[in-house]
Amino acid sequence: MRRIALSFVAVLFVMTLVGASLIGAEGSGATTKELGVVASIYDGDTLTLASGSRVRLLQIDTPELGSGECYSQAARTALVGLVPLGSRIVLETDARLDKVDRYGRLLRYIHRGSTNVNLRLVSLGAAAPYFYRGDLGRYSVQLLAEAKKAKATKRGVWRACPGTRLDPYRAIDTGVSGPPASTQRPNGKCDPNYAGACVPPYPPDLDCA
Repeated sequence: MRRIALSFVAVLFVMTLVGASLIGAEGSGATTKELGVVASIYDGDTLTLASGSRVRLLQIDTPELGSGECYSQAARTALVGLVPLGSRIVLETDARLDKVDRYGRLLRYIHRGSTNVNLRLVSLGAAAPYFYRGDLGRYSVQLLAEAKKAKATKRGVWRACPGTRLDPYRAIDTGVSGPPASTQRPNGKCDPNYAGACVPPYPPDLDCA
């Protein structure tokens, strides 16, 4: 009987540990992945899904399109090339970071096939790492390493906008290389994805670089 009692106590102990670990995982926010289809692309780090959800790519930043920043059009072109309209993507959350920003956009890493799009944009020099509020996510080390390599080899924004600083704790600032994206085309058509400015619809794309 004593042996049975000891075994019962051991089982209870194990169950308690398992339960505690599950509660801890739930409390810390487990990583989730979901599928989506790209419906439109705003700029180099923002897109909209066919479901209507807007997505802001986590831990990176690209030049602002609406203010005419250097390389802003090229950054959008890079994202379009990696996740063309209609492509299927996987959206990944980060348990260390917020899931939604103050504008209601989903904060996600984007994957298409075996490509981590966030990392690839930085590797191409189309984006820079941006650790908002100093928060370091799952890929922060890799993002910074890729940015340093892109800058050293003068890829993308690092060649086109030589005054740009690599500071992962501040939004990228490439300077202005052209007029703000508010000039209408002769036919007056504007991309409906942009509020407060008239950006020519895609395609073709404009490249301030």
